[in-house]
Amino acid sequence: MDDMVKAALAKWPNVPDCYGWLGLDARGQWYLRDDHIQAAGPFVGVRDGVAASPMSKGSLLRHDKLIDFIGRNYEADGQGRWFFQNGPQRVYVELEQTPWVWRVSADGGLVSHTGVPASLQACFTDEQGHVYALAERGVGLVHTLDVWQAAELIDSGRWPEPEAVHAASLPDRFGYTPSPALSQPARP
Repeated sequence: MDDMVKAALAKWPNVPDCYGWLGLDARGQWYLRDDHIQAAGPFVGVRDGVAASPMSKGSLLRHDKLIDFIGRNYEADGQGRWFFQNGPQRVYVELEQTPWVWRVSADGGLVSHTGVPASLQACFTDEQGHVYALAERGVGLVHTLDVWQAAELIDSGRWPEPEAVHAASLPDRFGYTPSPALSQPARP
């Protein structure tokens, strides 16, 4: 976490948390979701009988310095809810699939969507053929552009054989909350 963020937390310790305003998609991209977008539906799944739609995803963030700032201050709380610590305010993240999206490096290692290198501990495939990797930071989806490389690493024996899993079981198994906003009461 950035020093300036720690200082803001110390100065203003009681700023309310923010839910639903930030989403992470399955390609490791951040989306900003204002009130209007949130009213169009959830980032993923169904909330209050309204299903997610392309209209409810939000605006793709493209500002490199903001994306880097989010990445440096991206963490999980004790309940497995991932957040971005924005100064004194904790902004909880809606996850399309997993808290991490992994890119596969040439040597078979992993690099997170936040740019942090990691080492593979295990891999998984789900009922739709998605590939997941477990590293010291947690479980994440292997980026769609790198699935072929993961398959080559598995075939060559450099990665272990993947374990079959059901995608719906991953949050409980690996202790993360896909939608912190769903645990909050609906807004009037």
